[in-house]
Amino acid sequence: MAWVCAAKIELMKTIVLLPGMDGTGTLYGDLQDALAGKGKLIVARYPPDQVLDYAALEQVARSYLPVDEDYVLLGESFSGPIAISIAASRPERLQALVLCATFASNPHSILSRLRYVVPYLPVKLAHTRIASYFLLGRFATQELDSDLAKALAGVKPQTLKARLQAVLACDVRDKLQTIKVPTCYLRASEDKLVPLSAYTDMQKQITSMQLLEFEAPHFLLQTKVGDVVNRLLNFLE
Repeated sequence: MAWVCAAKIELMKTIVLLPGMDGTGTLYGDLQDALAGKGKLIVARYPPDQVLDYAALEQVARSYLPVDEDYVLLGESFSGPIAISIAASRPERLQALVLCATFASNPHSILSRLRYVVPYLPVKLAHTRIASYFLLGRFATQELDSDLAKALAGVKPQTLKARLQAVLACDVRDKLQTIKVPTCYLRASEDKLVPLSAYTDMQKQITSMQLLEFEAPHFLLQTKVGDVVNRLLNFLE
């Protein structure tokens, strides 16, 4: 019995999740529940009222990394570039990198020049059905819409604008070849924000990167939790 218990503990995975653009870390309750007994989830949280660029947010993310146990780094959407940068630095206890509905550079390069007008955009539009359309699409429910609205309402408009500007200007593709841990990409087939090219662009640099595809919207971790957990744990094992 003691041997069986020890083996079970050894198989438990610690996953450090770097969240999407809201950075509140409040949208992963179902993921936490689905991992119960299978893995431990550590969700990073970014300051909701500070204007920080990717470099500064990376330092925040690093403060959540375990120093006394092995872990898997999961970068969702906005946090993909941060996860890539951390993995490229080869932290000692990092065992694998998971990239979810994300990118290594601006996924819509044609919009790069828009970063100069972002400060003037009415960010309150993000609290309307527009956000639900792009993030949830046909998978939207009243509960998910409510959770999304609460998360966005908890972040200062200038903070959201700064993060949007960071996305439009980001490019960490030069760090991809430095990553040596097993890597997989979780792709949502109905993602209205991040196109397939974001994955293929990275796969050119990390040829061994495994693709796990789901019939889901951009909010993959919120809408296909059970499927994601099962396939992700299979990859990690």
